[in-house]
Amino acid sequence: MADIVITEFMDQAAVDGLATGYDVLYDTGLVDDPGALAAALADARALIVRNRTMVTRELLAAAPRLKAVGRLGVGLDNIDLEACRSRTVEVLPATGANDVAVAEYVIAAILILRRGAYAATGEVAAGDWPRQRLIGREASGATLGLVGFGGIARRVAARAAALGMEMVACDPNISADDPAWEEYGVARLGDLDRLLEVADAVSLHVPLTDATRGLIDAGAVGRMKPGAILVNTARGGVVDEPALAAGLKSGRLGGAALDVFADEPLGPRNAFDGAPNLILTPHIAGVTEESNRRVSAVTAANVRRVLEAGA
Repeated sequence: MADIVITEFMDQAAVDGLATGYDVLYDTGLVDDPGALAAALADARALIVRNRTMVTRELLAAAPRLKAVGRLGVGLDNIDLEACRSRTVEVLPATGANDVAVAEYVIAAILILRRGAYAATGEVAAGDWPRQRLIGREASGATLGLVGFGGIARRVAARAAALGMEMVACDPNISADDPAWEEYGVARLGDLDRLLEVADAVSLHVPLTDATRGLIDAGAVGRMKPGAILVNTARGGVVDEPALAAGLKSGRLGGAALDVFADEPLGPRNAFDGAPNLILTPHIAGVTEESNRRVSAVTAANVRRVLEAGA
C-alpha cells in the first residue's frame, strides 16, 4: 500500500522526487471516488490534495497512519483543521508559492475590464469598427481597494503601484503600525464600507470563514463606487453571486472577474447568464507552469520533512 497518496494534479518532477524513498500513489481520479480514496489511505502516512478533495473527519478515520496533509495551494477550507489537530496530522499549505501567479491574474483582469476593448476580435474580424463604444478607462490614477493585505495582496500592490494606481486596503489582522503599509504605499482603511465607496477596482484576498461568507452581498454591491469592478481570486463563498450578477446587469458595476465560485464547477443554470463585462475562469488564477512547479516542490519538501521526522 502507498505511503503517500496524491489525489489532484501535481508537477511530475515533484511526484518522481517523492517516489524516491516512498511508495507513491498518484491518481487524480480519486478526488471523484471517495470510496476508492478511503481504501487507498488505509496505510498512507501522507495525503496531498488541491482544493477539490474534501479532507473530512470521516476520511481521516479511514487513514489511521496519516501524519501529514500537503496542500497544493494555500486555501484550507476543504480540510477539517480541527479534526487534523485532534489526530496530530500536520496540514502543510504551500504558502507563498503561487503569489506571483495570482497577482498577475488580478492585474491583468483589472486592465482588461477597465479598458473593455479586448472582446472585440469577432466584430473587428467581421469588418465592424466599434471605436466609440470601446473607449475604456486607464488603470493609472484609479484607486485599487484590497480586501485583505496578506502576501498575495502585497504582490498585487507592488504591481499596481508600477501602473500608477492609488491603493487602499483593510485587514483587521494587520496592525496600523505594521511597516508593510508604508513599504507598499497602501493607505490603511479600518472600514470595508469606506473602501467600497472609494475604490475603482476591488480585489478580494480573504479566506472563507464564518465572518467572510457572503461579505460582498447586495448591500456591499450597492455601496461600491458606480462603475467599479470586482476581482475575486480568494474563495467563491465570499461573494453573493446573484447579488453581483444583478449589479452587473443593472449597470451599477463596471465589470467583474471571478476565478472561484460557491459551487465548483458552475452548473449550466447560474446567476451569471447574460451578465456583461464578465470574466469567469475555472479556479486557475494561482496555477501557471511556473507556480505549479513551485507549489509542487514546496509541498513535496513539506511532506518529506514530516515523514522523515516521524521515521
